[in-house]
Amino acid sequence: STSLPEYFVVPSSLADQDLKLYSYSFIGRRMPLWSWNHPNGSALVRMANIKDVLQQRRIDQRICNAITRSHPLRSDVYKSDLDKCLPNIQEIQAAHIKLKQLCVNEPFDEAEEKWLSSLENTRWLEYIR
Repeated sequence: STSLPEYFVVPSSLADQDLKLYSYSFIGRRMPLWSWNHPNGSALVRMANIKDVLQQRRIDQRICNAITRSHPLRSDVYKSDLDKCLPNIQEIQAAHIKLKQLCVNEPFDEAEEKWLSSLENTRWLEYIR
């Protein structure tokens, strides 16, 4: 994948040949990527969607099992489809433009409540939260 770093962390129980084989199943060949960990052993792993719906369950289960085996407490994987609950890049850009317009074009001598509601309407604070 041209969008992944040269080196990245993967569960040790996944063999190199499995990773190479599975990489073709992910959109943009974006393999699961370890992004963050907590001292309790929890980790954040990002993963692109799997192209082949028929293979999706098998590959997803294999990778989730490997992640579970890598957790010190063998905790189950919690999955969240961020495409459904996060704004897309166009929505974030539109909110940023509205925020800039509000901060540059809106006079502060108007009632503070109007300015705060205008700020809320940009959705910028919601997105960065």
